[in-house]
Amino acid sequence: MHPDSFDPTGNGLPPEQRPNDGSRRTFIKQASGILGLAVAPPFVSQAERLAAYTSKVEGATEMKLKVNGAVRTLRLEPRVTLLDALRENMGLTGSKKGCDQGQCGACTVLIDGRRVNSCLTLAITTQGKEITTIEGLAKGEELHPMQAAFLKHDGFQCGYCTPGQICSAVACVLEGHTKTDAEIKEWMSGNLCRCGAYPNIVAAIKEVAGKGASKS
Repeated sequence: MHPDSFDPTGNGLPPEQRPNDGSRRTFIKQASGILGLAVAPPFVSQAERLAAYTSKVEGATEMKLKVNGAVRTLRLEPRVTLLDALRENMGLTGSKKGCDQGQCGACTVLIDGRRVNSCLTLAITTQGKEITTIEGLAKGEELHPMQAAFLKHDGFQCGYCTPGQICSAVACVLEGHTKTDAEIKEWMSGNLCRCGAYPNIVAAIKEVAGKGASKS
């Protein structure tokens, strides 16, 4: 056998050089394990990666989060994201988990009036700040002007990205990035709509910006 040939069984070696059954099985198991890691799918969420590398859960901490005007006391691990705290611990499921990597914008919420990707924000770092989710924009039965504009202009189709789009759009108007269609598109580019409702989203934002009704 050629000296560079790969022979995991050792059958190509002289009898005195072949590994015994135990070491042969060990070698094959190790090789299989390495191969399994090599071909593992790359599309693994941040939470799954953390679970894979952390077998022991410890260090839960009490934290107070002010969400939509109400202070909530939670006991969570410091590594819990704001998105998971909102969805899993507060029942506020309007903010969506899309890519879980900060690329799609479906999880966008407002913190002190600024838009953030809640999937990349640790809940513990938002203590003492004003957190506003899609659930906190309306005043009772009265929709926020941006919500009403999205309905009027059909700024959504499947609706999955819409909560993040609306939160981002509110901030976009507050920031004053609405002078032209191109500027709106640039400053809303962090929010993806796979249904392609972009022209209608721009129309909704322009209407709200024109009325000067970005927040009330």
